[in-house]
Amino acid sequence: MNNNTHHERMAKMIFASVYPLYLTKVEKKGRTKEELLQVIEWLTGFDEVKLLEMIEKRVTFETFFQNAALNPNAHLITGMICGYRIEEIENPLTQKVRYLDKLVDELANGRKMEKILRSA
Repeated sequence: MNNNTHHERMAKMIFASVYPLYLTKVEKKGRTKEELLQVIEWLTGFDEVKLLEMIEKRVTFETFFQNAALNPNAHLITGMICGYRIEEIENPLTQKVRYLDKLVDELANGRKMEKILRSA
């Protein structure tokens, strides 16, 4: 698959279709919806009300991140996710989606909240 196709697919994915997968993933590992919401709010600035609005409107990841106030420490999210090194992803939107994936993974894997919410 060429990179443009991959980036297009990421941009057009509906956040509401991915959110329940995030929730299932973290709850299966003993984490809570509240913790997931905290992680998403840290990254995007969306509180639960705003997040539910985005889910209800069935926005794409592109719209989701266009409306987000990305945390200034988001660049501290590094490492591998889905076979990609996050800090080397050149497409800004794809990188933001992978930031979120990585935070959800860390939460599911039992990482301490203060480590997940990188405070520099």
